[in-house]
Amino acid sequence: MSSLSASPESPAPVVVPTDPPYAVRVENLSITYRTTFERKPTLKQALVRFGRGQRAVREVEAIKDVSFDVRTGTALGIIGSNGAGKSTLMRAMAGILPPTSGSIEVWGKASTLLALGVGFNKDLSGRENIILGGLASGLSRKDVEERADDVAEWTELGEFIDMPMRTYSSGMSARVGFSVAVHMKPDILMIDEALSTGDAKFREKANAKMAELRQSARAMFLVSHGLGSIKEMCNEAIWLNQGQLMMRGEPEEVVNAYMRFVKVKRTAVTDEDI
Repeated sequence: MSSLSASPESPAPVVVPTDPPYAVRVENLSITYRTTFERKPTLKQALVRFGRGQRAVREVEAIKDVSFDVRTGTALGIIGSNGAGKSTLMRAMAGILPPTSGSIEVWGKASTLLALGVGFNKDLSGRENIILGGLASGLSRKDVEERADDVAEWTELGEFIDMPMRTYSSGMSARVGFSVAVHMKPDILMIDEALSTGDAKFREKANAKMAELRQSARAMFLVSHGLGSIKEMCNEAIWLNQGQLMMRGEPEEVVNAYMRFVKVKRTAVTDEDI
């Protein structure tokens, strides 16, 4: 934010607030987490420990010195193989995971329903989880209740919306999660694999809604193995591999480079499944 000062002889200037040109800035970001696994014991160790294995600690570098910025109005696709660090990066930008080193600046409120359905209470109904999701997004209870019926109707789940979510299929849960994420009007929309579940009709409807949100959100981030969706919905893309930023550019260019890297021939199937 810039500030202006005026001399005593002149009237104070009118300062017109302007939106910052960036939605997100990531600088030298690294994220390392620790995980444990069961190490296979030797015969002697097994006898000493009565057959029990030994817990070993391993450090995993999920993100390695990644830097990029995202200007307002950008729809950024994030691609890469499983374990590339895509979801870790999204969670860090949403404020869920803290950086090990480096920094992340976010201008505006980011959606937090990344893996659709994660964080829902499976014993509650879809409608009740819509209210919880809205509250988690920072809306007041009044605002959430005003939107809950519209969100529930948008899912097209009919009477299932009032049944416990433990009875839902993965596609039904995805509908609820996606509906909450896009109807709570976040400044920055972050969707992780939103279009990978559900039937063709729902995917088409979700595509249309995301295209609409591109016009109002400060920025949109989409993680997906559906490369066709990345090219259709995004105007920029980045490619991660083993936690490192390999490339950034136009979606078509980045997708083609990624496919050459993984040595997969381009077909209608691979455009949606890599």
